[in-house]
Amino acid sequence: MANNKQVDAENPAEVAEDLTQRGNWLRAAVLGANDGLVSTASLMLGVGAVKAEARAMVVSGFAGLLAGACSMAIGEFVSVCSQRDVELAQLERDGKLGGEEERSLPSPAQASAASAMAFSVGAAVPLLAAGFIVNYRLRIAVVVAVASVALAAFGCVGAVLGRSPAVVRSSARVLLGGWAAMAVTFGLMRLFKASGI
Repeated sequence: MANNKQVDAENPAEVAEDLTQRGNWLRAAVLGANDGLVSTASLMLGVGAVKAEARAMVVSGFAGLLAGACSMAIGEFVSVCSQRDVELAQLERDGKLGGEEERSLPSPAQASAASAMAFSVGAAVPLLAAGFIVNYRLRIAVVVAVASVALAAFGCVGAVLGRSPAVVRSSARVLLGGWAAMAVTFGLMRLFKASGI
């Protein structure tokens, strides 16, 4: 009976730790996928504002996917290495280096791979949407529509997996941010084209 009470007493802490761990990888995954989607869709729309050819949009989007995935991987690796160094130094000061706590530290390689993968998944969405459409106006509309649906879905999934009650607000926030990025990029590139530079 005492054992059951002890397990029950530990449960809230375990649940809280589980939610914290979930929050960490969830933040990285949603951020990476969202960043891949928004930056690649915006890049493709920006190029599309100046050049109507499908090839130009697709090539720029693919280049954005590769560059962004590499950037995310390197950035996450460096960030997690720095965090790990700080935590190892603290463990050494506390005399706990080499213990169980050291094994629970985040892995830079895993974080790097996960970040690059999440970015690539997000970036692939507008690329696949626009890759097979010849008509210029339809291609632009499809990129915006598909990106919008995916942004709303990312916001919803992030809220649900994080057990947030604000699912609609989360989706709206992600969607509005994505629309702003795409609109600014397309609009400024249109001005660039109109200026004849």
